[in-house]
Amino acid sequence: MTQLLEHPYSDTQISVWLRGLLTIAWADGHFDPEEKELITQLTQDDLAPQTDLGSLDPISPAELATTLGDDPHTAENFMRTAVMMALANGVYSVEESKVVNGFLAALGLQVDALKALEHTLYDPNKHDLQADDAFVDEALAQDVVRVKGPAPDPLHPVREWLDGMDMKDPRVARFVCKMVPPQCPFERDIVLFGKKLVHIPPMCKLNPLYDQLVGLRFRALSYLADERGEDISPYI
Repeated sequence: MTQLLEHPYSDTQISVWLRGLLTIAWADGHFDPEEKELITQLTQDDLAPQTDLGSLDPISPAELATTLGDDPHTAENFMRTAVMMALANGVYSVEESKVVNGFLAALGLQVDALKALEHTLYDPNKHDLQADDAFVDEALAQDVVRVKGPAPDPLHPVREWLDGMDMKDPRVARFVCKMVPPQCPFERDIVLFGKKLVHIPPMCKLNPLYDQLVGLRFRALSYLADERGEDISPYI
């Protein structure tokens, strides 16, 4: 019988892993100070209470790659959670894409499936989510030849890639459970320093990969309950 490792990833790896995810979360500036403080508190106090996560400052691609190591499986699993983090608020922004691509380059990964995701990029200089929250569908329709029969799914490769995520460390699994809401959140306004920046429609309406995020959350819950024997009621 194979012994289940308590923590497959080292404390240092988990520290830079979570710093990488938070670097993406803060890339587009759509988190007000209260939200930033909440994420940091949840990460340290609830997700990894026995792990020294340091200051949780943003991390450079070079530091991330050096600490995660050269295992491609570990690197790809990190990138799956990184893309999940970028999509957590319902849109994939230009700034988030820059961070994701920087991490990919530093880790020496080429994920062809992510090229399709570039068509969904949200640029605040070109799109107004409050006036038109269908820009994702319009972007995906570009360069697609319409034929009779079922409509093509340009994001199918991304869906398959995200569905390949496996859970190996409880600290990563807890982070996924915390960051992906258990149900489709209501629409909301993003406010920074008292000024409304953007209106976000319900995630399940806007995000074309919402089902993949929910599936990832379900696998994280199953891992914690079935393999780790943890109480998952706080996440439900």
